[in-house]
Amino acid sequence: MTERFEAGTYDVIVIGAGHAGCEAALAAARMGQRTLILSINLDSIAMMPCNPSIGGTGKGHLVKEVDALGGEMGLNIDKAFIQSRMLNTAKGPAVHSLRAQADKNLYHIEMKKTLENEPNLDVKQGEVVEIIAKDNVVKGIALRAGSIYYSKAVILATGTYLGGKIFIGQSSFQSGPNGLAPSLELSDSLKKLGIKLTRFKTGTPARIDMKTLDFDQMEEQPGDEVIVPFSFMNDELYREQISCWLTYTNGETHRIINENLNRSAMYSGQIEGTGPRYCPSIEDKIVRFADKNRHQLFIEPEGLNTKEMYVQGMSTSLPEDVQIAFLSTIPGLQRVKIMRPAYAIEYDCIDPTELNLSLEFKGIENLFSAGQFNGSSGYEEAAAQGLMAGINSVLKIQGEEPFILDRSQGYIGVLIDDLVTKGTNEPYRMMTSRAEYRLVLRQDNADLRLTEKGYKIGLVKEDRYRKYIDRKSQIDIEMERLKTTSVKPNEINDFLEKNGSSQIKSSISLYDLLKRPELDYHMLKEIDTTRAQDIKRDVASQCNVQIKYEGYITKQLKQIDQFKKLESKKLYQDIEYSKIEGLRIEARQKLDEIKPLSVGQASRISGVSPADISVLLVFLEQQRRKRGEENE
Repeated sequence: MTERFEAGTYDVIVIGAGHAGCEAALAAARMGQRTLILSINLDSIAMMPCNPSIGGTGKGHLVKEVDALGGEMGLNIDKAFIQSRMLNTAKGPAVHSLRAQADKNLYHIEMKKTLENEPNLDVKQGEVVEIIAKDNVVKGIALRAGSIYYSKAVILATGTYLGGKIFIGQSSFQSGPNGLAPSLELSDSLKKLGIKLTRFKTGTPARIDMKTLDFDQMEEQPGDEVIVPFSFMNDELYREQISCWLTYTNGETHRIINENLNRSAMYSGQIEGTGPRYCPSIEDKIVRFADKNRHQLFIEPEGLNTKEMYVQGMSTSLPEDVQIAFLSTIPGLQRVKIMRPAYAIEYDCIDPTELNLSLEFKGIENLFSAGQFNGSSGYEEAAAQGLMAGINSVLKIQGEEPFILDRSQGYIGVLIDDLVTKGTNEPYRMMTSRAEYRLVLRQDNADLRLTEKGYKIGLVKEDRYRKYIDRKSQIDIEMERLKTTSVKPNEINDFLEKNGSSQIKSSISLYDLLKRPELDYHMLKEIDTTRAQDIKRDVASQCNVQIKYEGYITKQLKQIDQFKKLESKKLYQDIEYSKIEGLRIEARQKLDEIKPLSVGQASRISGVSPADISVLLVFLEQQRRKRGEENE
């Protein structure tokens, strides 16, 4: 038996140094707590074991919000990106989503450097094998090597390492992502604490050798000419960008995969865990969408100093010989050589309904959880949860109320509410369609929504806060100028006719002129003689969006007011739902299990009907009157 010894005491200990762990540790340290972050291997800090990118549809919103609150992911990808693109620009601004290809190694190096340079943060390599708790209150952790660290709070951010098992065809072996060591003992410790574990799985495509590819047979996908930074701390970025490439599967590709389905770890029944619906393996695509003649694939560079290319859209658990065979049928990949084969990985995770909205475990005080261990998928979802777990661990130590964003305040609020209130039976992925107030929750206004909140809790520092105040002031000044600046018919009718816009007969403000769909802020420069020459691009864009979508935004704000009314009706944690007459049995069970904080949250629980909510509202009114009578 390993001899144990006391190695130190911290305020917060973070287990895992992936994207959730990094944000959690930095948040805790920056809020003044002595923090320890532990990783099985320090070379895996902020590792990207799957796609070499940050952001994307819905996910870009999360990164912007993490940044607005004082997190690190946006700053780090701005240092390490090799290509930047704004997605969905043909649609409205609510779904515009920034995505950046990363130099994976540089991303890791820059984040590791940031962790090491944080004054209140210690970085250590070691495998945690036990959570030490007494009377359901966490006291610290124990490492395999024997060292014990005590703390006031512990954050689990284990990613896909717990019980990690890799599958490549019929071959399977215990492993963390990318061939790193798994965590094999911590799961037993968590079970002893009463935490129920389940199995999820995810997969990653092969990495192929750039030297063996023919890019002339593919379609080039360059980056945007104008680079939009992820971090609100960066006004503009200039960098030579590296192209990605688009190619497609074909009938021959599909034939080879179909003929070898029995050799797939997933289709042969070897894998127990549930995989992500919105990131299916190539086997799944071929079977589920048999009517499609082809599927698009993006060939993406993994960095500036490597020949490895990532085959986006082709995760698989088929054996390596089959991978070589079907990859070789794809235009541009006929001479392909695999540098790292694709694999599926299965791992332990929790039912996130075991957590409070603060991401603290119900019934286990001072134990928090974040990232893929909570049933989510993706670097961005992990970072968002890590940030919130870090913040709330500190607030818990300080005896303060938890910091909780609701669904009307951010995509982070949607993410955590979905996980904790509804649970998930597959790896959860953020999408813009999950946010019912997405026109208000745009990525371009994340700082206007959240930076003030981050400043009040002590995570946003003075430099970021001053930058936010300055940007907000510039937007307010410019909006006022547009409202008060009028133009006469003889000054702009020629301009209007030239741009297919109806002419005016009396003066009109620039503000009202911008409401016309055929005009935008940039076009008005031709007739706007009072505009400042140095107006920032992001300020101009913000004014343009706010004015053009004013009617829709106002309508959505009214919907948010209605939402807030139900959220404001708080539910006591000691309510005995089983004794409330009129509630259906399923609703009683679900309400007792989830323990919602408000009627609004209760209304989103699967199994709780509108009729149950009506019963709950009547019960609350009865309780209110009863308390009033007692006070009299």
